[in-house]
Amino acid sequence: MPGAFHPIATPFGDLGAAFGKDGKLVQLVRLHGVALPAPEQAPKSLPYLKRQLEAYFSGNLRDFNIPMHAEGTEFQNRVWKELLRIPYGQAISYLELARRLGDEKCIRAAARANGANPIAILIPCHRVIGSDGSLVGYGGGLDMKEFLLRLEGVLPKAPPQPRLPLTWD
Repeated sequence: MPGAFHPIATPFGDLGAAFGKDGKLVQLVRLHGVALPAPEQAPKSLPYLKRQLEAYFSGNLRDFNIPMHAEGTEFQNRVWKELLRIPYGQAISYLELARRLGDEKCIRAAARANGANPIAILIPCHRVIGSDGSLVGYGGGLDMKEFLLRLEGVLPKAPPQPRLPLTWD
């Protein structure tokens, strides 16, 4: 477990990035408004991660190139490697994820491993949806999952909200 998180501002709030002693990203999570003190020394890869996330959120980056190390069981690592094979702009169902792992019966285990993903966005667990197309299960919140899928074009862009004129009588 990482000792400290480096906050990174995003369009939906701060993410917390934690790095291993080797400088690899080990965790990227939504902070949900929790303010955490930043560690004293930032790893060399933190500015690079921030630039890549900024480019991703502006629609100018599809593939990340950040050294990372997600620690999990053998099965979790298989699931996370499979998530990395889902192209930008596409989504698959939990059932399809289980099929890609070689066994439809492992659907629940695959869903749990998907939910245990410690490096959200870069390991794109948000690209896994319900068989009926519903947005289910996301550690960062369904609002974040919807935002990411709209950003990547999996879901249509949200229509602009009408602005009502302010009037004073």
